[in-house]
Amino acid sequence: MTDVSALSQLDQLKQFTTVVADTGDFQTIKEFAPQDATTNPTLILKAVEKDEYASLADKAVASCRDSGLSGQALVDAVASELLVLLGIEILNIIPGRVSTEVDARLSYDTEGTIAKAREIIKLYRSKGVDSNRVLIKIASTWEGINAAKELEKEGIHCNLTLLFSLVQAVHCAESEITLVSPFVGRIMDWFKAKTGQDYAPQDDPGVQSVQSIYNYYKKFGYSTEVMGASFRNKGEIVELAGCDLLTISPGFLSELQSSDDNVERKLSPDAAQSMDIERIEVSEKSFRWMMSEDAMASEKTAEGIRNFAADIRKLETMIQTKLW
Repeated sequence: MTDVSALSQLDQLKQFTTVVADTGDFQTIKEFAPQDATTNPTLILKAVEKDEYASLADKAVASCRDSGLSGQALVDAVASELLVLLGIEILNIIPGRVSTEVDARLSYDTEGTIAKAREIIKLYRSKGVDSNRVLIKIASTWEGINAAKELEKEGIHCNLTLLFSLVQAVHCAESEITLVSPFVGRIMDWFKAKTGQDYAPQDDPGVQSVQSIYNYYKKFGYSTEVMGASFRNKGEIVELAGCDLLTISPGFLSELQSSDDNVERKLSPDAAQSMDIERIEVSEKSFRWMMSEDAMASEKTAEGIRNFAADIRKLETMIQTKLW
């Protein structure tokens, strides 16, 4: 048996939770040896602004310059190429999967999301990457979840992000999505701003949201994996020990690595089985109503989409300076 007292908190966590690096920084990924890695437009933008990764943007531009495309179509092609090149660099380091995000401006466009996801997977496959190692990241709108449902039928695996409510999670599970990423810290941010209170990890509304999603899935036997994301302190992470996956930023990975405090498993399928949990019936009408009733979920989903879209526009501006 492993002597837990000799292990860092990070190594203890890895015993019952898959640790995912929430970064586009290759050196960080190498240092902490996560199973998977996830990116988003903000992280991609930060990565390509660094001198050591600027060559990937140049490579993407060179690859698409003679494609016959022009204007916005050319910019879009370079952006997709860049996302895939970064994803491949990450896959060369990790043993598992990388999440690559669809343009957030397609969050309310089911057919547009499906088309972009197919394009991204086609690019990965053209470069010899097994598409089972790629998760297409899509916002958890009604339209986004429905797009992911169709993609999953085609064997394209999805990660539903910007998820803030149980109804979003239930629709994902019933749509047989591979993975969901409920956002812990952003939920806590909203409640802290509204109430002016500070929350201990066990009372954190974001932690409690992920706990409810995990327990619902395990109670009713859904295969969709739960990956807690967007943390504001180490305590939130430790409180979710046992969650299927946790995607953790470099700063908190370092904190966990530097501490040997005990980590106890807080979530388990067996415990969920004995809980009294009511099923939620989800239709388009009930989904939209429950989202409207949940001010936090509505506001944070829309805000997240706006922020990711803003960073995509910044990325496009950078690409344009290299093209013209």
